[in-house]
Amino acid sequence: MIKQVMRDKYFLLLLAPVLIYYVIFKYVPMFGIVISFKNYNLFKGIWDSEWVGLKYYIQFFTNPDAFELIRNTFLLGAYKLLFGFPAPIILALLLNEVRWSIYKRFVQTVSYLPHFISVVVVAGMLTLFLSPTIGFINDVIKAFGFQPINFLMEAGWFRTIYVASGIWQEAGWGSIIYLAALTTVDPQLYEAAEIDGAGRWKRMLHVTLPGIAPAMVILLVLNAGQILEIGFEKVFLLYNPATYETADVISTYVYRTGIVKGNFSYGTAVDLFMGVISFIFVFSANYASRRLGETSLW
Repeated sequence: MIKQVMRDKYFLLLLAPVLIYYVIFKYVPMFGIVISFKNYNLFKGIWDSEWVGLKYYIQFFTNPDAFELIRNTFLLGAYKLLFGFPAPIILALLLNEVRWSIYKRFVQTVSYLPHFISVVVVAGMLTLFLSPTIGFINDVIKAFGFQPINFLMEAGWFRTIYVASGIWQEAGWGSIIYLAALTTVDPQLYEAAEIDGAGRWKRMLHVTLPGIAPAMVILLVLNAGQILEIGFEKVFLLYNPATYETADVISTYVYRTGIVKGNFSYGTAVDLFMGVISFIFVFSANYASRRLGETSLW
């Protein structure tokens, strides 16, 4: 053991900042989950606060809004996975087929840039573009003779806006991993497929996709665990009481009840429930991928 540590000491030193970060900011805060089992009082502290057991978990599950919150969170996450996960794969496959390097680099640069735009700016852009009075989307709608639509005030449009804007912002950045995976595919496989008479479509189907399948499976497992981890900032900036029916998710509910109203124990209980469900999703997706495709995280 000591010999292995001495042999890899420089690699361990490089890894140390990452381990320290996770210990301080990820594992140590886990102690705070005990708040969900107590009637936490900010002035008394954790130890002196009254123990109430599962009171706040029962309170959440008996809340008439609980089903709607879980449904909204799950649907937003599921739509994001269903439509957002294939987007960078498709973009990477298309870019891989482009032979004009200048055009390819231009498309890559343009598709990467939205990732670096802050959520606040994206929300502001959506507000302007979708405005019923000055938004160019409604200008196009009016040009075809239809009435303008107040997209951000209609609950039925919220999920479409959230998912579509997420694809626009992250598809280019997400394609980097798949483009890197494509470089590991043996060129001789393409040559052999071409000799056998396979066109571009069949080469993509039988050579390219199997070559990047391990990367796809790993990212699918990781994304499956984030179905309930809907970004609070974006939802908070785009939703309003008129769209609560489809836009109010668990994270925004925790913010309103746990932070704004000061009910920290209740908010912690709801958030811990999200974490447990996310872990179940990750474990289930990993188990399914290992049994079906023999590729998994562990």
